[in-house]
Amino acid sequence: MRVKIASWNINSVRLRAGLVVRFLREEAPDVLCLQECKSPVEKIPAAVFAEAGYGHIVARGEKGYNGVAILSRVPIEDAGSVDFGRLGHARHVAARLPGGAVVHNVYVPAGGDIPDRVQNPKFGQKLDFLDHLAAWGADGGAGGSQAGAILVGDLNIAPREDDVWNHRALLDVVSHTPVEVERLAAAQAAGGFVDVTRAHIPEGRLYSWWSYRAADWAASDRGRRLDHIWATPDLAGRASGSRILREARGWEQPSDHVPVMADFDL
Repeated sequence: MRVKIASWNINSVRLRAGLVVRFLREEAPDVLCLQECKSPVEKIPAAVFAEAGYGHIVARGEKGYNGVAILSRVPIEDAGSVDFGRLGHARHVAARLPGGAVVHNVYVPAGGDIPDRVQNPKFGQKLDFLDHLAAWGADGGAGGSQAGAILVGDLNIAPREDDVWNHRALLDVVSHTPVEVERLAAAQAAGGFVDVTRAHIPEGRLYSWWSYRAADWAASDRGRRLDHIWATPDLAGRASGSRILREARGWEQPSDHVPVMADFDL
């Protein structure tokens, strides 16, 4: 069975439900993982998505903050959630797909503006989250013996030099600092994950986020690749068709993130 999996930080699922439906109709993913839903689970517009053909949902929510949801047009089972970093936030939910593969939807904390955990506790929370993610992967939490797992989401880190518009200028900017990149690499390695997007698009600048502060985001093109699709090697070898839907940044009242996608033969 071929399954198209997409990930998108929607920046309020209720405010942008229409954009979600547009994406579902135009791109027809089988599974869509949303982050920063900013909604309690019971207020997510599930009926709107069901009408578009996505009648299966697992989610964790909070009022006004965080929140993750997985929408699907194929049957899925709630596979639980982990409170990474022990923050008490709704930042992870997992779903089991037909055939047994598990999709983990993760929303890593942004980390504030100052890359110092003493001056900025939010940065410390981000590092703690990543350390917990690494420990979880090393313990086999990523699918049991590091197999059969797909991890997607807004990981809030652009790891490569060509994942940002200017590597040198952003070395001291949260989301591209060496300590964050090292922690993300450790989490990826501990879980045995392959960066599927870069496996398929190995060269060139690649972004999934552009700041709202830019007067013309497309002209300035000061982006970062903060959104990722990873998979354990058994599934990464059966992945294809990775894409980032850059044009969604230009939709009316857009999120500052755009969808990332990949197909998997499960």
